[in-house]
Amino acid sequence: MSALSLRGITKAFGGNQILDGVSLDVEAGEFIALVGPSGCGKSTLLRVLAGLDHADRGEILISGQDMSGVAAADRNIAMVFQSYALYPHLTASENIAVPLAMRRLSRMQRLPFLGSLMPGQRATRAAIARDVREMATSLKIDHLLDRKPGQMSGGQRQRVALARAMVRQPSIFLMDEPLSNLDANLRVHARGEIVDLHRRAGVPTLYVTHDQAEALSMADRVAVMLGGRLLQIASPEVIYDDPAHIEVARFIGQPRINLLPAEANGGTIAFGGLRLTLENAPGRKMPVTLAVRPEFVFLSKNRHDGLAAHIERTEFLGSEVILHCRLDAVGETVVAKVQPSEAAGLAAGDPVGLRLSPGRTLIFAEDGSRLAGFVAGPADHAGGEAERERAHG
Repeated sequence: MSALSLRGITKAFGGNQILDGVSLDVEAGEFIALVGPSGCGKSTLLRVLAGLDHADRGEILISGQDMSGVAAADRNIAMVFQSYALYPHLTASENIAVPLAMRRLSRMQRLPFLGSLMPGQRATRAAIARDVREMATSLKIDHLLDRKPGQMSGGQRQRVALARAMVRQPSIFLMDEPLSNLDANLRVHARGEIVDLHRRAGVPTLYVTHDQAEALSMADRVAVMLGGRLLQIASPEVIYDDPAHIEVARFIGQPRINLLPAEANGGTIAFGGLRLTLENAPGRKMPVTLAVRPEFVFLSKNRHDGLAAHIERTEFLGSEVILHCRLDAVGETVVAKVQPSEAAGLAAGDPVGLRLSPGRTLIFAEDGSRLAGFVAGPADHAGGEAERERAHG
């Protein structure tokens, strides 16, 4: 039995379909990143799961228990929002203590003055304070407990928000773009902290982000969402290397995957005047799209070695160089990611030859679905030592 199961979740606002039959299982201790462009329904799905919005159809099961009709406060789900949602007039200690106070103290015991006279209130408050300090120490923010949000940096507020969510020991942990307000360097550091927290807590986590680098680097599995539908759910490696749909291939990867319009016919594929041999190709004639990631486009300074092209522009990124090349025969632009040594001496306008790595060139049908088969013709020939090292790297 999964820790969390979503079954056919559907939600519409004003006639606009936001969630379209979303089904997902999250196992105990699993970290799943829900990734997709803005407006694809990621945050809405989290709000429905948390009980802040209601689905039009479908069911939510937590440890096998149906959550239909269960109030948000009774679902034992902790959520970290993009804005952190800290109370500005409370200290970090008081912010972290809020969910514990709501759970352990009665309404009367929470009253500012009268509450202190209620039996057991002081002992409960002391226990809450101990739990707050223990959680703050584990996150290395115990020195911030007396500060208010306005006295803290973005990274510190983020840690306080995480502490507030984790201190209640929830059954499910939801995060909605929790790092989007941090600068680039701090985001990279915070990724490691969140993954470490998750491993120590062992709480099933659903992490929403539009940043594919966060999704690929943090998650056990990645769920790619587009237009309210889940297109693929798999490990980061499978999502990147073996996308099931062209939109998954298009969204995941930086620089973006090369997409070349082509036509399959029997055992060959053609785009413009170029013809390539296919293994396990579809037998009928049909339009297809060739897709190959920039790191699997190999470069030759001999324009007759592979597909003739010329360089339009270069991007030097330190450890790698991005080359934007236009194919002479068909006018399509192909992006190659190479080592600086391979691009040495090359500039805009220079002629080059490009080869597509055999077994790494994917084929998609007109409807975006993945087809079996791979390029094995003129793209598949002996290359230099650099190509062999990259192909097996």
